[in-house]
Amino acid sequence: MLVIGAGPSGSSCAYWLAEAGWDVVVVEKKQFPREKTCGDGLTPRAVRQLQDMGLEDALTGAHRYTGLRSFGWGRALELSWPAHPVFPSYGYTITRHDLDGIVAERAAKAGATVHQHTEAVAPIPPDDGDVGEATARPRVRGGSGRPRALAGCAGAVVRDVGSNETSEIKARYIVVADGSNSRIGRALGSARERGYPLGMALRGYYRSPRHDDVFIESHLDIRDEQGDAVPGYGWIFPLGDGRVNVGVGLLSTDQRWKGLNTSRLMEAFVAGVPTSWDLSPETSCGPPTGGKLPMSLAVGPHSGPNTILIGDASGAINPFNGEGIAYGYETGRLAAASLGAALAGEGPAALADYERRLTDFYGEYYRVGRAFVKLISNPATLHWCVSIGMRSETFMKELLRIMANLMRPANPGGAEIGYDALVRIAELMPEGLARTLLH
Repeated sequence: MLVIGAGPSGSSCAYWLAEAGWDVVVVEKKQFPREKTCGDGLTPRAVRQLQDMGLEDALTGAHRYTGLRSFGWGRALELSWPAHPVFPSYGYTITRHDLDGIVAERAAKAGATVHQHTEAVAPIPPDDGDVGEATARPRVRGGSGRPRALAGCAGAVVRDVGSNETSEIKARYIVVADGSNSRIGRALGSARERGYPLGMALRGYYRSPRHDDVFIESHLDIRDEQGDAVPGYGWIFPLGDGRVNVGVGLLSTDQRWKGLNTSRLMEAFVAGVPTSWDLSPETSCGPPTGGKLPMSLAVGPHSGPNTILIGDASGAINPFNGEGIAYGYETGRLAAASLGAALAGEGPAALADYERRLTDFYGEYYRVGRAFVKLISNPATLHWCVSIGMRSETFMKELLRIMANLMRPANPGGAEIGYDALVRIAELMPEGLARTLLH
């Protein structure tokens, strides 16, 4: 088994496969610890995955927080994480500089071989005896131009970053986990669904006297240069080490937002936050960094005859809140289950079953998320939703459950989670908007 990328999804997948006794090799372009642009927040979903990997004790130096403080149109609400039968009622903040190496090391201790400073540069075409000549290229669906499945491959050509020497690593199955700009995924035929939400985010670090606040903070009324509200949010995540992670995220399915300058949006947000945070050019730890984030499983197809796409490489980010770490861990684990079945004798059929697993876990929830993003892309609707919502703590608590994917359905499953949660929220909203959401 070859896993390309040792971020959250790749390391999770490698851990679960190695823990089950399978032979796993992981290649990672960077050397841990390394910087990674991220909000650095672990929600209860992410914490649960780390618990299951036996890693919560490794988070003893991380900052533990208890909920979300939400701001919008002059109002503020403090919302604790809800009690849940599966997920903890707390989260952590920890930089990806520190976190990713911890999980990769856990995969290595479970038996995976992790090669750092080793970049996968190209897939190796399949040999006749590997996955078949017919799978050497992605099969294209009529009309849309998007493949029905990823192409197969026999492994990857890898480059040692230090020596620049290349070599080949061959494997029966290949896991593509090389991030949102997945080079290997594109080579195998993956493409982004243009109608799905695309996130644009920018974050930086600041020194702050409130670095150990027990709430992370979300501002729902960030504004452009003209003072108009835009579909997205600003955040301040205390890190507990003297710093806070500060950023802005823009959610867009509408052309009108694609030319927005996120740097100026960030400057305006920092200038407008409460002065108690003491955010200024003087307290900044350096220039902000950012990037584009495909969401809602926008990148696909997600599997081929012996290839599988996970984490950010598949656009697994939650469209409601831009969270990616939990979904990296989860999709890595789901992929490991399908790959384990393939290795146990089920073959390519087990990889095709990965698509079903994704649909069962996220299909309905992400469909509702896409509708939500389209809804708030209208400035008037955004203003109405936030201004009304911020007047009701009950409403916002239910919204928090949806946005963090922490619902408690009577019957587990992706469709029940998404639909039942939507109904609960819709019951608190005027009939007209409820109909808009439900249809």
